[in-house]
Amino acid sequence: MKTALSPRKLPRQSRSQATVDAILDATAQVLVERGYADTSTNAVAQRAGVSVGSLYQYFPNKDALIAALHDRHARQMQAVIERALARHADGSLLEALTGVIESAMEAHRVDADLHQVLERQFLGRAAELHDHDEVEAQLEEQLRRLLQQHREELAVADLKLATFTVMHAVHAVVHAAVRQRPGGVSLKALTRETVALAHAYLTAPRREPAPA
Repeated sequence: MKTALSPRKLPRQSRSQATVDAILDATAQVLVERGYADTSTNAVAQRAGVSVGSLYQYFPNKDALIAALHDRHARQMQAVIERALARHADGSLLEALTGVIESAMEAHRVDADLHQVLERQFLGRAAELHDHDEVEAQLEEQLRRLLQQHREELAVADLKLATFTVMHAVHAVVHAAVRQRPGGVSLKALTRETVALAHAYLTAPRREPAPA
């Protein structure tokens, strides 16, 4: 179903795709430089080197532009995670978690300013983003398969619960690191601690709560 954030049409040919990519690259630049309030379709079109009419062939308004940029960013993050999983497919659980979390931290660090603006703009509006649910579902399934592969190492009995907990705990730390950029805390140290957190949750023996 079309919404105010939906693209007007999708590129079908390589030339059209190149135009859309140029428009989205320009959107990212203008958004980081000027912020949401001062970003306009005119400014984006000028930066991309296309007419406003060409921009409107694909995107009906500013929010549709930024939503498409958010979707592309999510796909890029998904590709980073997939490559990390593939590299460590035959490694240990600790090696796989380390590879995935290091890759996620580094990818978010590279586009930290853009990521910060996008997260602030679409906080609480995930349902309106075209590819958000699909990307999240795919990442969750990939993580579930990873945990299934190392099932004998896990202390968590419920694989679905373990997948959900690790995915969202790591996501929260990575995003907090990008948004807050805590002073005195190196990205390397934060990555190491996040790996330790996820691995300990998954593998540490569970203790029964003491009787009241």
